[in-house]
Amino acid sequence: MDLIGLFPTWYEPAIGSGWVIGLIATIHVLFSHTAVGAAILFAVLAYIGMRDDRPELIDFIKKYGLFLLVFSYILGSITGPGIWYSTTVGSPRGISALIHNFVWKWATEWVFFVIEVIGVYMLVYLAGKLERRTYMKVAVIFGLTSYTTMLAIVGILSFMMMPGRPEQWFAEGGYLYGFYGPNTFAQLMIRTAFMFTMTAVVGGIVAAGLKDEVFKRWLLRRLAIVGGLSAIVGISLYPWYLGTLPSIAHLVMENRLPDYFTPSILIVLGAMLAYFAMTFFRPKLVTATVAGFATLAILVLGLWPGETVRESVRKPYIAGQYLYSNQVIGHDVPGMGVKSEIPTLEKVGFTHAHVFWPESQKEITRENTMDVGRNLAITACSNCHSLSATGIRPLKNYFPQQADVEGIKKYLLGALATGNTMYMPQIPLKDDEAEALAVYIASLNDPEAAAAHLDGDTTALLDNPSREEDQ
Repeated sequence: MDLIGLFPTWYEPAIGSGWVIGLIATIHVLFSHTAVGAAILFAVLAYIGMRDDRPELIDFIKKYGLFLLVFSYILGSITGPGIWYSTTVGSPRGISALIHNFVWKWATEWVFFVIEVIGVYMLVYLAGKLERRTYMKVAVIFGLTSYTTMLAIVGILSFMMMPGRPEQWFAEGGYLYGFYGPNTFAQLMIRTAFMFTMTAVVGGIVAAGLKDEVFKRWLLRRLAIVGGLSAIVGISLYPWYLGTLPSIAHLVMENRLPDYFTPSILIVLGAMLAYFAMTFFRPKLVTATVAGFATLAILVLGLWPGETVRESVRKPYIAGQYLYSNQVIGHDVPGMGVKSEIPTLEKVGFTHAHVFWPESQKEITRENTMDVGRNLAITACSNCHSLSATGIRPLKNYFPQQADVEGIKKYLLGALATGNTMYMPQIPLKDDEAEALAVYIASLNDPEAAAAHLDGDTTALLDNPSREEDQ
């Protein structure tokens, strides 16, 4: 039978499923990267505390660790499963592709994460109770296991952009060719730099509450040095990271980045450097509220644009440059025994290849055309385009107000069906499917004209003042 393994599509009408996933993931990045950076900071402070006999450093580790238990390990333990849930329903074949390629890597990451959680509890509740050298060893183990979780995840994130060694992976498959590549290490280094920036800013929330003014000033100045230097190093690594991206990613960045991206990055970088300069020269000005606003600025102006771009530049793929963002397998992967589903769609179309397609919509009639078009839009478009006027890249905005059904249909059967639209997956449609999808898309901008097309009343176009004006 000519069937493909598409699942029912989860569509969130207000902002789109893509933004739901993106919002949860961006918040999780703040929690997780702060935890990893703090773990390494704790190891360094525990060593200094043992070497110089400074119990106040152990006390700070205890306070910051207790803060992290809520900030990163409780809230992060909510957003972490949130990512799994939202991606499982929003991009089931995308998460399936990652699991099938890296199941043992993920299992390894979870083992180290369990050790990490045990470690932070030990640092908080055994502070002052363990011999200092033993406490320092616990802190070092905590730091190393925490960083290992980042190493494991970065390789998987890098594969989502492209396999580490694309030619070898497509031909032979295998974990190593998929996981390790130039982008893996560039992404690991740039994330490592910025995790220290986040750690320094969030650490300011805790340090601001210290009672010992001398120690507080000493600590804040060192956090300022760590945060400022790591921010500069992170930005300086950006050209290396860009050089590891595939050519299609550069085209997307040149043509499709939102206007606010570059200003946002420059503003947050300048603001962070100004914040760290203030922390170093005027540590008395740092309060928990000020550090909290700085953390929020990183989240809104730094992480959100950064994660949005990271998601955008891998389009039209969601994983490994073979699985399209609409869940259709777009290319053969001989090394993994994966076959493209494009020939099946070209042969029978979505309405007959989709396992979960409603039986009442397999044959397209005038009465069900609009419903079929909407289901096609949800299946083929909604992972990247909101069908409403709000949310992620509203579909209606990509077609001019004056576009009629015939014009949209020609585009669907031409550039889109043959894969000649930049950044877009190849979406082969049968003629009646293209007609149904075109009617639905036209209805997003002009419901009356779309209805008139179904009724065969082309004069409605001339009776519609807005369309007459557009024409």
